[in-house]
Amino acid sequence: MEIAQLIRHFYQRAPGFARRLEAAGLSPEDIRTEADLAKIPVLRKESLVEVQAQDPPFGGLLAVPLNHLKRIFQSPGPIYDPEGLAPDYWRWAEALRAAGFGPEDVVLNAFAYHLTPAGAMFEEGLRAVGCTIIPGGVGQQELQIRAMHDLGVTGYVGLPSYLLALLKRAREMGLTLQVRKAFVTAEPLPPSLRQELHEYGVEVVRQGYGTAECGNLGYECEYEDGWHIPEGVLVQICDINTGQPLPPGQVGEIVVTLFQREYALIRFGTGDLSMLNTEPCPCGRSSPRLMGWRGRVGDAVKVRGLFVHPHQLQKMMERFPEVERWQAVVHREAHVDRMTLKIVAPGAPATLDDALQQAAREALKLRITVERVETLPEDAKPLVDTREWK
Repeated sequence: MEIAQLIRHFYQRAPGFARRLEAAGLSPEDIRTEADLAKIPVLRKESLVEVQAQDPPFGGLLAVPLNHLKRIFQSPGPIYDPEGLAPDYWRWAEALRAAGFGPEDVVLNAFAYHLTPAGAMFEEGLRAVGCTIIPGGVGQQELQIRAMHDLGVTGYVGLPSYLLALLKRAREMGLTLQVRKAFVTAEPLPPSLRQELHEYGVEVVRQGYGTAECGNLGYECEYEDGWHIPEGVLVQICDINTGQPLPPGQVGEIVVTLFQREYALIRFGTGDLSMLNTEPCPCGRSSPRLMGWRGRVGDAVKVRGLFVHPHQLQKMMERFPEVERWQAVVHREAHVDRMTLKIVAPGAPATLDDALQQAAREALKLRITVERVETLPEDAKPLVDTREWK
């Protein structure tokens, strides 16, 4: 669908999008080309939370009836993410084909299936390329390893750190797995981790980039030099202050416009930083490439594939007045993300640690370690990321 037609469609059918245009002093006639899109202010992820809360559940951005949706997900925020009826709605098949996945593969899908969209996203993509799928999700490693061994699993999709954990545990169990190809996303893939996976016999390890709201936004080819932007989406790199598109080679925010008719996600700011490479790729694909992840616009930190926002931590800690000061620290051990919550809580009972861990599982969907310390600076940041990607 061309841009002018898409904008008219959403203006007529998605009242939240119509309000957004009018608030910017625009009409559908003002947006006819890709260049015109820059007139629309960026809708950032944090703002989408507010938009949906003010006009639940989709902020007036849904342009079809609910019965025209296949699934509805909830990602951290909370943000509700609709999935249309089209096969491979999230466009991951293109990325999986580039990684060599096909009808001959039995694949463990190690992304979560409940509420969050990643598991279903990749199941749709794997089905589109003809794979047989084991819906593993996260956890129960020994059961997953046994299934991988017994069923001859040849492919994997999920976090790269989780694949490494499975391979190590399988070796401890005395089992040899046949995983030869992996498509990984939702956390960085440093060269050391890719090399370690190769050493375990995984011949092809390809990385992708996407978000819960947008699906596939980029994937590696065999040259592993940047993420090719897939069909069906417009990705711009924009100045974090003005929202205006930047030329190739400059670092800015990844801003996305989807071309699906169901949901008016136009000029959506992911909060991630990257830059575009428009030079031809030796693989023959003509699409621009995102040249890796260059950080975040805001204060959010991604931990084991999930974004953690300082405001989430603040809200969680309000339940524990006995904690005088606190700070969450993200670090990495043996290619696995860890979060430690440092607390100053003199005289608090030992049960406080368990209560904080349970609260983190509920609020952040993460396991944390609680560390009691004697003091923390008055101006200590609520969330600190000490990881290095080598």
